[in-house]
Amino acid sequence: MRPGSAKGGRNRAIASPGHYDRARKQLRRASRVVSRRHGPDRRRGQKPSKRWEKANAARNKVHHRVANLRADALHKLTTAVAAEYGTVVVEDLNVAGMLRNRRLARRIADAGFGEIRRQLTYKTRQRHATRTIAADRWYPSSKTCSGCGAVKAKLPLHVRTYQCDACGLVIDRDDNAALNLAALAAAATPGTGVAGDQDAQAVSKPRGADQKTRTTRPRRTAEAGRAGGATLPHQRQTEARDRTQAEALTLW
Repeated sequence: MRPGSAKGGRNRAIASPGHYDRARKQLRRASRVVSRRHGPDRRRGQKPSKRWEKANAARNKVHHRVANLRADALHKLTTAVAAEYGTVVVEDLNVAGMLRNRRLARRIADAGFGEIRRQLTYKTRQRHATRTIAADRWYPSSKTCSGCGAVKAKLPLHVRTYQCDACGLVIDRDDNAALNLAALAAAATPGTGVAGDQDAQAVSKPRGADQKTRTTRPRRTAEAGRAGGATLPHQRQTEARDRTQAEALTLW
């Protein structure tokens, strides 16, 4: 994560605890014990042995502990961020695509990006009366220079220092992205039509979100001689209309 102040004067990086990496040695040992026991076989109708059930319970206990540690760390992190900052900006990352990288998949899955965004969304809205802004997936937060606004065409992941070719700014990659996200949050002022603003006007959304998804049919009136008779006033149904969203999460 890259939390920072709205003015961009204070940025700090929070490293992932890596609970799964710490428990990998213990999980390998527990899995090795399970593999040496007689487990269940559905094709032959073989039931697991008592020793297999005991070893499998020990392995599941390690997985359960890692899940509890991860959930506890994420709750503490999101609570601290929601309580300290009035505006929280998150990036709509392609986590499913990032998990295809075999070198980063394990740590990305252990970080819990989706759970962080989910917790920040409801904690900023309900507990602390703050707001959460989600930057668009294609917003170049890392490629954009925080000094002059120039955008690089390519910026590989292994390049951790951002060097601007236009103004010569040299800054850490994560700090540069945090400053750009802070500027994005500062631009979301009331009455500008930016998503997340209570007074924002309706703006067009991608993939035809503003278009009607179904056509409303006219209400049939009861005809004379048909079963059911006329429709009473308290039985009339109003047409379903789209509800106005109180707080949007997507910025563009």
